[in-house]
Amino acid sequence: MSYLRTAILLAALTALFMGIGFLIGGQTGMIIALVMAGGMNLLAYWNSDKAVLRMYGAHPVDPNQGGDARALYDMVGELARNANLPMPKVYIMDNPQPNAFATGRNPENAAVAVTTGLMQTVNRDELAGVIAHELAHIRHHDTLLMTITATIAGAIGMLANFALFFGGNRDNNHMGFIGTIALMILGPMAAGLVQMAISRTREYEADKVGAEICGQPLWLASALQKIAGGAARIPNDEAEANPASAHLFIVNPLHGMRLDRMFATHPPMEERVARLVTMSETAGSAGFDCGYRDDPASAGPWSGSVPESPRGRSRGPWG
Repeated sequence: MSYLRTAILLAALTALFMGIGFLIGGQTGMIIALVMAGGMNLLAYWNSDKAVLRMYGAHPVDPNQGGDARALYDMVGELARNANLPMPKVYIMDNPQPNAFATGRNPENAAVAVTTGLMQTVNRDELAGVIAHELAHIRHHDTLLMTITATIAGAIGMLANFALFFGGNRDNNHMGFIGTIALMILGPMAAGLVQMAISRTREYEADKVGAEICGQPLWLASALQKIAGGAARIPNDEAEANPASAHLFIVNPLHGMRLDRMFATHPPMEERVARLVTMSETAGSAGFDCGYRDDPASAGPWSGSVPESPRGRSRGPWG
């Protein structure tokens, strides 16, 4: 059902883009809009992953480095095998805000990036839940889907502004000045709402599949609570400067005081955690078949005591 809903929403976004082109320039404008969307998506298909990694100053993890870097690399590799995925590239961002994202046009050209703040905030189990969530995005090609939706949404805003200068002079444009101003406001707003709906749908699905990949829904639930708390306190300057990339992260990186939260691309945290808790209770003591298990003797930035479950019961993420 989530795939059908995503397809419908993506079709609505494309139709909105072409419709704005038609309002500006009739059939010719609609065709130009379609060609422009195709060109922008082709460019994003090949370069979006490199661009976003550069934007956040991410540097690749060298598995020969040893220590925490090697532990992170090995964890990603083990969880990728659980998910039946090729090994993605692993990156670290020097950013105090706990967060993570995945990018890449397909599983063969994917990357997982985590912040230094994340590695200092969560324990090993919780980090496994976060990595599994990002691998779920890769497995379902969400990284490409969200790149396309962001590109089309951005193009709609550009077209709407273009209408102010050129739309009113078209013989086949009967919007008038008031209609053009309304288009400038409502077009990007509608695109933002559709983009938000697509992103929220994919986040719920990634939470579910990520919990299955790592084997324990409460690991991810606990991590989400910690990340959300850190993101609310610690600003992410790169994300604030590039809010169009906020949907990539596991938790909205934009600060709570910004108006961007009116169009939040992430579902409510309480709902995400509640779904994961329900998933854990439904699984019961049998749990999921998962190869990854935490080694209590292992050291590193994610070792330490296990936090309480999201509902406050005195038990660890493994139930």
